[in-house]
Amino acid sequence: MVLEGSVKNPGELFRRSLALGVDEALRLTATPPGGLPVEEAERRAAEFGPNELPEGKGKSPWMMLLGQYTDPMIILLLAAASISGLVGEIHDTVVILVIVVLNSLVGFIQEYRAERAVQALKAMASPVATVVRSGRVIRIPAREVVPGDLVQLEAGQVVPADLRLVEVAGLRLDESPLTGESVPVEKDTAPLPAGELTVAEMRNAAFKGTTVTYGRGVGVAVATGPFTEIGRIARLIDEAEVLRTPLQKRLARVGRNLAAVALAICAVVFAAGIARGEGVLVMFLTSVSLAVAAVPEALPAMVTISLALGARRMVKANALIRRLPAVETLGSVTYICTDKTGTLTLNRMQVERLVDGSGAPLPLDGSPVQEDLSSHAYLLCLAMALCNDVEEDREGGLVGDPTEVALLEAAARKGFFKKVLEERYPRVAEVPFSSERQVMTTIHRTPRGDLLAFMKGGFEAVLERCPGADREVTARWHEELATRGLRVLAFGARRIDKVPDPVDAAERDLEFVGMAGSFDPPRPEAPAAVATCHQAGIQPVMITGDHPLTARSIAKRIGVLREGEEDRVITGRDLLAMGADRLKEVVESVRVYARVAPEQKLRLVAALQARGEAVAMTGDGVNDAPALKQADIGVAMGMNGTDVAKQASDMILLDDNFATIVKAVEQGRNIYDNIRKFFKFLLASNAGEIWTIFLAPFLGLPMPLLPIHILWVNLITDGAPSLALTVEPPERDVMKRPPRSPGESLFAHGMWQHILWVGLLIGGLCLGVQAWAISTGRHWQTMVFTVLCLAQFAHVLAVRSERDSLFVQGLRSNMVLTLTLAGSVAVQLGVIYVPVLHDIFRIAPLDACELLVCFALASVVFWAVELEKWLIRRGILVYS
Repeated sequence: MVLEGSVKNPGELFRRSLALGVDEALRLTATPPGGLPVEEAERRAAEFGPNELPEGKGKSPWMMLLGQYTDPMIILLLAAASISGLVGEIHDTVVILVIVVLNSLVGFIQEYRAERAVQALKAMASPVATVVRSGRVIRIPAREVVPGDLVQLEAGQVVPADLRLVEVAGLRLDESPLTGESVPVEKDTAPLPAGELTVAEMRNAAFKGTTVTYGRGVGVAVATGPFTEIGRIARLIDEAEVLRTPLQKRLARVGRNLAAVALAICAVVFAAGIARGEGVLVMFLTSVSLAVAAVPEALPAMVTISLALGARRMVKANALIRRLPAVETLGSVTYICTDKTGTLTLNRMQVERLVDGSGAPLPLDGSPVQEDLSSHAYLLCLAMALCNDVEEDREGGLVGDPTEVALLEAAARKGFFKKVLEERYPRVAEVPFSSERQVMTTIHRTPRGDLLAFMKGGFEAVLERCPGADREVTARWHEELATRGLRVLAFGARRIDKVPDPVDAAERDLEFVGMAGSFDPPRPEAPAAVATCHQAGIQPVMITGDHPLTARSIAKRIGVLREGEEDRVITGRDLLAMGADRLKEVVESVRVYARVAPEQKLRLVAALQARGEAVAMTGDGVNDAPALKQADIGVAMGMNGTDVAKQASDMILLDDNFATIVKAVEQGRNIYDNIRKFFKFLLASNAGEIWTIFLAPFLGLPMPLLPIHILWVNLITDGAPSLALTVEPPERDVMKRPPRSPGESLFAHGMWQHILWVGLLIGGLCLGVQAWAISTGRHWQTMVFTVLCLAQFAHVLAVRSERDSLFVQGLRSNMVLTLTLAGSVAVQLGVIYVPVLHDIFRIAPLDACELLVCFALASVVFWAVELEKWLIRRGILVYS
């Protein structure tokens, strides 16, 4: 099967198809009535490529590797290596080049992993399309749609390719991305006149990237990927958007500022060294090496890796992150505005209370009901099972109205099974439910040969057809059930001799046999998730289209409404009566919104944001999209959400569960904590190196370290250990503290104080061991080199938590870090004790006493940070 004629360009196919009738258009694309055979679809996919828009060319691995050598700090090192070679210091040249290559490889691996992680997330979030292939309706990734595919469209979906419509039923599309017109366009299938047409004139076409706002349709794909109308526009854009989070931008600014400070310090170190009589070349190399070590150039890549790895972990918890910055924003959420049905509840009706016609409660356990056609309890159970249109599917599941399913399940719990009863009480006539009558009636032949009519419907509608009912008792029970937020259905029964004509004549003079109160039960995990929100300083808000009584009842069950907050419920009608200023005043006190239309969610988000709140908003429909886009975190439903809602969201719940949002917030807080941890570790470590080199000349000590020592310490401490901090598990109190402010500085809560004093401590320990070793004739430079390395390893162990002791966390809670540190210590000891490396690093092996002193001094950093955390836990030390 091939495309008609010699046409190979899908864009050309598209133009030709518009002027043809439906049958001719299908012949043009060689599309049979049952859709493309799978083999033909695969062939066309190979011929025309994926259905994706052209993107700016991403960096190839080679470009990433070469890009490492464009960093100003690396260029400085290469210049230093060249100068060393020119003056005959070939040894220094070789060592510096080896360090540069190793540094570049570490940087390349970090960037490559970050790029791969981001691409993997993009692939997970790709939209899907519904197509007909080989006579079967299937859902496939939109990128796999090929020319000739029959694509089905429904309200809420995003059109996956440029289509020639072949079937429509009230189909309307939002084409504003292409035309700028906000009014949806009604579509048809009639051929258009030949010639040049604008997009707005192409009434029998649907364009990639536009949205179905109403109706349904079927179209044959005639242009995909770069050949689509939106692809033509995209080809005009040469540069792809670079995904950088606000945190990355802040870190980049911090990096630039640190670079300026570091260069100034290096200039002072260079001048001080020359003044003390050190060699110009040695001081130049030392200053350059110190500048390279002082600037944490790996921070942006580390942040991307941390966010991407966190997002991958969230997928395992059923939260798919569509936009990487959302991971960071999750830690700042102060309000979660959530739908009720399916998110806080199971989206499955369940009978909670049965009351027979005499007002006696009927337990919902397996206790038997005696067979007696004069018993209200027996007739009520019969009515629930027989006056019911639910059917079983092939797998044994129940298909039908959710409330009727709940009634059938409740009857089954009492031993009344529909299939069995239908054989004994076959249905002989019925009056279907209508919204005007509010009731339905079925008539069944009894085993004795007479007839039994059952009625089910709204309480008032059934009661008025039951003249003998005790109005006082039934009204009291109805009020009690309704107050509890239950949906009440009443039942009546009547014996008759024959089917009346008309049938609805059986709907009078019935006996009131009882009522059933049903509701959509909360998810079992919802109360705990809501309680966690309150602990974490996050206010959950429930939004529903249900009656206020139902909404209030569910909200109280799960804890959204707490003691004394029963009045914090308003309706959509109340919202309509409120101006923007009034809504802004009351929005923080409201906990439940009932009878709310999706369009009103946008006002709620805007009002909360106007008060400085960070808002997460859930939604699943087309009308939810504006609110999802406006919210700080838009959360779409993955199981029941429309494509439009998913496209507008930052995060998709794969299980439509409120508890998953709370887990995602916990992950977001943990990720931000971990970013702070490796930021604290890197800067304190770098500060220790700077203080060591900077203060030595002023204390009358020789230059403590050679350039190669500085570069080696930077290589072995800034890479693997800091990366291992990104997988640190959440701290125990992560969901017991208030949300952080979105504008909060990274240096808040004692960060800058910690960096300052730990840097000075590391520098002091290094200079102290240098002075002691010189005075006692020890290997002072090797000892300084070793203390500097080991002190940073000790520091990374201590900063795993900002409050908890390592002895509470344990080494096994982050085995990646534990194994990384063990390996790093082994490598450092190898440098000291492997003979071939002595000349390269210009060090000497340490004896047992010297090595013990190095480990002891390095451990001081660990114990000092543990002391800081002890003081914080007891409130003695308080950082703002």
